[in-house]
Amino acid sequence: MGRTGDWRTFRPVINTSECNKCGICWMYCPEGVIQKNEDGDYEIDLEYCKGCGICATECPTKNIEMKRESEM
Repeated sequence: MGRTGDWRTFRPVINTSECNKCGICWMYCPEGVIQKNEDGDYEIDLEYCKGCGICATECPTKNIEMKRESEM
């Protein structure tokens, strides 16, 4: 798995307070960069995330937002 270059335009941001922890984002991530932490929340390894947005599209509660890298 390769690290993300500076070409990524969007990054996913999880609203952990509203997330129902269903794991669908984890299931659909083509890069396998979403993991559950010790608190049971899902986290995205942004070092390897390509910013494709599949996690945000598949989230049934719409608690993953794609934000522009330039806004971060």
